[in-house]
Amino acid sequence: MTIPQHPDLCIDLHCHSTASDGALSPSELLKRAAERGVTHLALTDHDTIAGLAGARSEARLHGITLIPGIELSCQWKGRTIHIVGLDFDDQDERFLAALARQNDNRWARARTIADRLSRLKVDDLLDQATAVAGGDVPGRPHFAEVMVQCGIVRNPAQAFKRYLGNGKPGDVKAFWPELPEVVQWISGAGGVAVLAHPRKYQLTATKLRDLVKDFSRAGGRGIEVSTSGQSSGDLGFLAELCRREGLLASQGSDFHFPGAPWCELGKIMKMPDGLEPVWHHFKAPVGLPSPI
Repeated sequence: MTIPQHPDLCIDLHCHSTASDGALSPSELLKRAAERGVTHLALTDHDTIAGLAGARSEARLHGITLIPGIELSCQWKGRTIHIVGLDFDDQDERFLAALARQNDNRWARARTIADRLSRLKVDDLLDQATAVAGGDVPGRPHFAEVMVQCGIVRNPAQAFKRYLGNGKPGDVKAFWPELPEVVQWISGAGGVAVLAHPRKYQLTATKLRDLVKDFSRAGGRGIEVSTSGQSSGDLGFLAELCRREGLLASQGSDFHFPGAPWCELGKIMKMPDGLEPVWHHFKAPVGLPSPI
């Protein structure tokens, strides 16, 4: 199912490349997006815009409109929350300085993960995970891949179940800035802050409403109503939450790697009617009638 808000548009505002924890390079990602009919794409790698330059050149080749994007990690009441930034100025000096600090945070987190997993007796675990990440900051998926290569686990899913998932030794969350600060980074660079995949935080309905209210008070402008791996019930709940709080509606596949049909590029459940799409509020609005 592709985006139905306009018959000629397929808009995917959440995906990842090898610049963070995706399996495809930015150019490979854009090729795949083109094959699947995506017309507008936001590359939202975790805490980095390193993939944007390569994505831009490939987007031009395929006639895809690339929206500057990023997925930033932050803290809210002791929980890790992800905020997608869209349509920001990727040359804004204050924004780039904030990303540099976030990169330092990611390295501190990676070192802590490696320390906590030292009991596995894997030689140079951090170096190996960094190599898997292509020399960039390794995340939990990269540590999982090293565990598979070393024969500690059979597959990445087992690595997360035993060592890296929520509550396990490698689940490190303590290095992120608070939610209002991250929202300000995005809005200060002229972008739109969007709460990523709200149902994936395993919050009760009451706590999720509290999160959305705090996010809105901080200057957040949208929430992802339609994203991968959610039920029709989740879709309806998030649509109503979006309407109630007067927020913009966003959507994205959260694509990371090929072979997972539930999170394929451009494959997104139809958003319910009566929502205001975030892409209507980009600097170059998408899908609005041309002024007469």
